[in-house]
Amino acid sequence: MKHTLLLVGIVALLLGLFVLRLALGSVAIPPQDVLAVLLGGDASRAVWKTIVLELRLPQALTAVLAGAALSVGGLLMQTLFRNPLADPFILGVSSGASLGVALVVLSSTAVTASFVTGSGLLGDLGIITAASAGALFVLLVVLVAARMVASGMTLLILGLLFSYMTSAAVSLLLYFSIPERIQAYISWTFGSFSGVTGSQMAVVAPVLLLAIVASFTLSKGLNALLLGEAYAQTMGVQTRRLRLSVIALTAVLAGTVTAFCGPIGFIGIAVPHVCRALFGSADHRLLIPSAAIVGALVALAAALFASVPNSAIILPLNAVTAFMGAPVVIWVILSRREQMKDAFSS
Repeated sequence: MKHTLLLVGIVALLLGLFVLRLALGSVAIPPQDVLAVLLGGDASRAVWKTIVLELRLPQALTAVLAGAALSVGGLLMQTLFRNPLADPFILGVSSGASLGVALVVLSSTAVTASFVTGSGLLGDLGIITAASAGALFVLLVVLVAARMVASGMTLLILGLLFSYMTSAAVSLLLYFSIPERIQAYISWTFGSFSGVTGSQMAVVAPVLLLAIVASFTLSKGLNALLLGEAYAQTMGVQTRRLRLSVIALTAVLAGTVTAFCGPIGFIGIAVPHVCRALFGSADHRLLIPSAAIVGALVALAAALFASVPNSAIILPLNAVTAFMGAPVVIWVILSRREQMKDAFSS
């Protein structure tokens, strides 16, 4: 009953923050007008309806979906590797997406630059395609590696090595690129929820929602995995299949968000710890939905702060998430270090 009331309270806070995100920005819109527009009516000014439906609503929905996806992905990775510092990008999916974007944006030869600019690949569609291709490539490599190695720690090390290799390739591209293209790439790395259009949302939302629901179906195996692979096997869990499923789902969650929003930091590593602290439970039947809800709440709050109400200034999203979350993560880790040690010990 306590957990149910807490979830209801968080959902209510999420709904309130969602309306607030639609109301605040460079132009302040009264909350009652926002609610009227959401319910199918008109606002006091026609332009407010356009701002809410065409600009702020897609951004708010993107923040909700991205926050939920990254939080669930982070929870899956922390459980799989029994590592409290794991995040959705630990196997190199984000690095692969970054490499794909870098290959497109940082192309600096006359022939390549002409082709890229002429074909519109420097636009949102080209960046999304490049990031998706890079993330997919790393996903395939990791899945092949996961079938070849039996140890989760070995796979974790391989994932880190993949990240280092792709980061090294990006560094070389940055070194030989012209300043204008470097600036374009850096802008992408800041992260943003504003790049998803209504038509793209029709693709993003089903993919992320299905992946989150599929993650929930793994709750029983994940609970057994907390006590070690050997124990999970005695409980009838096919650990190799579970590991492949977790990796694939996390890659879909993190890869989709990165492709459409850029690499969003902090949320995936911090929110699972916040949920464990709030609910005092390691049961994934509770943690997965709570991580999705709290992650959506945190992402909305970050989007709200980044937009700087009553100002045209837009702050880098990753800077906001870091400033918001670092103190919280430090407090959670220090205050619950013994519980975390027990939860992640085999």
